Amino acid sequence: MDRILILMRHAKAVDRLEADDDFQRGLTPRGHEDSRKAGAGLAALGLKAERALVSPAWRTRQTFDHLAPLLGQPQIDDPMALYHASTEMLERAALGAFRDVSQIVMVGHNPGIGGLAHKLAARCGVREALPMGYPTATVSVFALADASLDAPTLIEVFTPSD
Repeated sequence: MDRILILMRHAKAVDRLEADDDFQRGLTPRGHEDSRKAGAGLAALGLKAERALVSPAWRTRQTFDHLAPLLGQPQIDDPMALYHASTEMLERAALGAFRDVSQIVMVGHNPGIGGLAHKLAARCGVREALPMGYPTATVSVFALADASLDAPTLIEVFTPSD
């Protein structure tokens, strides 16, 4: 069976000036709506996840909370290392998780999460299919033939606010 990697940037968050600090920034009403739409889009594709790798920041956790029931309530890992993680750190986290499970959802921040999505899209020759900058709430879904990230296939990409 193919492995599935779902990559999502957190949904629209309040401005930095509206929160005590960056870590505590929550979602705006549009962010909540886009998260619900993203979850519905993933459910419409029949996708589930066994593990969730989620930045512990408030906006990523709120985004994931909208997805979780529609993805089968995957086990969540939210180490501080995922907060503003680099593309390379996210890639290593996904590879580590694929040792135990075959379906992963990852909710994170730019530039890391968008960088990983664009890197995988480039590996399968469809980088132009992903939106520039990887806007908030953008989701991309990749199938992987094995536990590596070397030969992905892009299944779907969407931005709920579009």
